[in-house]
Amino acid sequence: MRLLVTGGAGYVGSVVAAQLIEAGHEVTVLDDLSTGHEDAVPEGARFVRESITRAHDALDGMDAVLHFAAKSLVGESVQKPGLYWAHNLGGTLALLDAMRDKGVRRIVFSSTAATYGEPERSPIEEDDPTRPTNPYGASKLAVDTALSAYAGVRGLGAVSLRYFNVAGAYGRFRERHAVETHLIPNVLKVATGERDSVSVFGTDYPTQDGTCVRDYVHVGDLARAHLLALEAIAEGEHKVYNLGSGAGFSVQEVISVCREVTGHEIPVVVGERRAGDPAVLVASSTRIQRDLGWKAERAELRDIVSDAWTALSGNA
Repeated sequence: MRLLVTGGAGYVGSVVAAQLIEAGHEVTVLDDLSTGHEDAVPEGARFVRESITRAHDALDGMDAVLHFAAKSLVGESVQKPGLYWAHNLGGTLALLDAMRDKGVRRIVFSSTAATYGEPERSPIEEDDPTRPTNPYGASKLAVDTALSAYAGVRGLGAVSLRYFNVAGAYGRFRERHAVETHLIPNVLKVATGERDSVSVFGTDYPTQDGTCVRDYVHVGDLARAHLLALEAIAEGEHKVYNLGSGAGFSVQEVISVCREVTGHEIPVVVGERRAGDPAVLVASSTRIQRDLGWKAERAELRDIVSDAWTALSGNA
């Protein structure tokens, strides 16, 4: 198939683009490089440096779109909500209208489990209430709502994938965020000397070791789910799938495994709880396992950390 990958110069988008090429598809990456990196565009992909609001010409002859282009910093979304609504929702609506004009009727959307907000139960299932607690999650939920509407009115075929924390690396493709908020890369940066210590916010949660438990999915497994979702699209339907481990790992577990993998001490600074941090955030992937046969192949935390460390330390 001929496929357009928006945000394909970013972390997840680049891995998906690479796997699509490996599967024999013809890939065009569209990215404005506001947060992505041109050298992350995989070999064999055509690159178009452009905003998703100007994707019209790049859609010529495309069979489907895989959509990753988004603003994704929770803290920034609280400080600049207009930016997130304009880019995440407004940009996606412009993309959907351009798809309609070009006759492209299939899309896989990289959504987020932040659409659920603070859940009533864990692991979270797709039918659980969606009550996002920040503009980032709200803007992604609004896109999911729009996809359902476009499917019903225009016959669009769409699949949304919701997940919490993607981690690890896929060959040379790794996390490279200007503002890094994710735990694993920040812990590993202590091992490389880029940071002096890692902060732990709260050690008195009702969990096994008192630290928050979070879901982690290997980026290679996550990308493979997008390829399966592409094949599962049905015109006129919008399907939603969670991607998660079903169990999760605590902050202390992550730090301990990072110490083992890197051989570094990794000092910790313990702080107070952050407002709004739930004790456990874990998503159930039962539905996608049942419907599409997806299962995480590198689900062990040590595998995830090892791949991230190999790529970060230049040995990929």
